[in-house]
Amino acid sequence: MANNSPALTGNSQPQHQAAAAAAQQQQQCGGGGATKPAVSGKQGNVLPLWGNEKTMNLNPMILTNILSSPYFKVQLYELKTYHEVVDEIYFKVTHVEPWEKGSRKTAGQTGMCGGVRGVGTGGIVSTAFCLLYKLFTLKLTRKQVMGLITHTDSPYIRALGFMYIRYTQPPTDLWDWFESFLDDEELFTL
Repeated sequence: MANNSPALTGNSQPQHQAAAAAAQQQQQCGGGGATKPAVSGKQGNVLPLWGNEKTMNLNPMILTNILSSPYFKVQLYELKTYHEVVDEIYFKVTHVEPWEKGSRKTAGQTGMCGGVRGVGTGGIVSTAFCLLYKLFTLKLTRKQVMGLITHTDSPYIRALGFMYIRYTQPPTDLWDWFESFLDDEELFTL
């Protein structure tokens, strides 16, 4: 039977220092072996994604229409950078509703299917929502999202920035993102 006591191994000092350092770190982190996260979601440039990391929390019908849209599959596939997508928003987006105007038939429908929420029946998915999902595929950084919501050239660029936040960020963080923009008076067409 081997005796591993500190007196016999000759390593009492380093083992003692390591144990003391571990105990001190454990105390600083609140005990119980828990460790503090290196950087919280609200700091740093990497944004945490909330919810479904494949669907961006979009309505299934909207997502299906985006993924099957020739605009998304062909034209947006060519765009590889954040700046190219922002330019596309500037030149192509004229409203931020999920469906292109006049592409949905809602005559005779009532309630949730009557067009009240915009997802009862399909139509041609809007340019805005295709671009919103394209932004999601780029996995934007905090700096890029701030660039969207503070952009001065187009209210639609800002609107898509806020929509990106709404669909991808934890609900507990939304107020922090939106609060300083609540008094924005710039008008745009829905």
